[in-house]
Amino acid sequence: MATFAKIAGTGSYLPEQRIDNEELALMLLKDGILTSDEWIFSRSGIKARHFAQKNQMASDLAVLAAKNALSAASLEASQIDLIILATSTPDNLGGFPSTASSVQHKLGITSGCGAFDVQAVCSGFIYGTHLANALIKSGDHQRVMVIGTEVFSRILDMKDRTTCVLFGDGAGAVIYEASSEQGIMSSAIHSDGSHQQILCVPGYIGHGGIQGSAYLTMDGQAVFKLAVKMLEKVATEVLEKAHLSTNQIDWLIPHQANIRIMEGTAKKLGIPLEQVIVTVNEHGNTSAASIPLALDTGIRDGKITRGQNLLLEGVGGGFTWGAACIRY
Repeated sequence: MATFAKIAGTGSYLPEQRIDNEELALMLLKDGILTSDEWIFSRSGIKARHFAQKNQMASDLAVLAAKNALSAASLEASQIDLIILATSTPDNLGGFPSTASSVQHKLGITSGCGAFDVQAVCSGFIYGTHLANALIKSGDHQRVMVIGTEVFSRILDMKDRTTCVLFGDGAGAVIYEASSEQGIMSSAIHSDGSHQQILCVPGYIGHGGIQGSAYLTMDGQAVFKLAVKMLEKVATEVLEKAHLSTNQIDWLIPHQANIRIMEGTAKKLGIPLEQVIVTVNEHGNTSAASIPLALDTGIRDGKITRGQNLLLEGVGGGFTWGAACIRY
């Protein structure tokens, strides 16, 4: 009998500090940076975002999302046999020990299950889902928790209004478990390193300090053009693998980067905007956390129900992109 990876439960967490566009504009004005709610919203569709407190790390956000996912799945943490965590803002300089290991410890998992980080920026959750699917189908794992968690507020240049207004912090978690019922129907991941300079943090660690800039930099126009092109291409790829047409998709759950990218992709795929899960207006771009955050929001709002077909897709720095077709 074939084994599939099916969603057992989802969870998410947003830091308590919600900052709307007007509040952010006032914060930036202190440094002489002019912006407005209208300027931000018209370009991105973002009205607000959440920022973590100074003492909150990526693992802290991830643990709270994970606990919500465990509750939704009616599982104990000890029943998880692998943690895959996607982040671009790990707890530790240099990325080790892994943030996944910190989450494992904070959840009280002492079974020695595997735990590791994935770095594919905003595509990280799709990369993690692709891996979880393969590992469950192989029979090596029964329950895999995939987490996307970010504290992007730590790498934002608050004097660059073209980037600092776009991003937020948050975490989302999905538990996939082995099942005789089809869950993940298809997935694909890709990367093209020749485009790495259009979205990156160019600094690096050297001799006990940061060499170069530790802030995020982005060529917005270049990202937009490449994102819409690649998202359409990879969505078509996974739909063909799953033997589905776009009219069989109940919900498109894209990476929540920019409402114009999301609308452009939906239009190219022929999916009505009414069937697109949108959270970017309240969350901003939470990078690797955005897709699981949007997925969990759609489920908890009652929009996404069991038996529906979902199309998840994301793009990120690298340049990376990927998608997955999942029957919830």
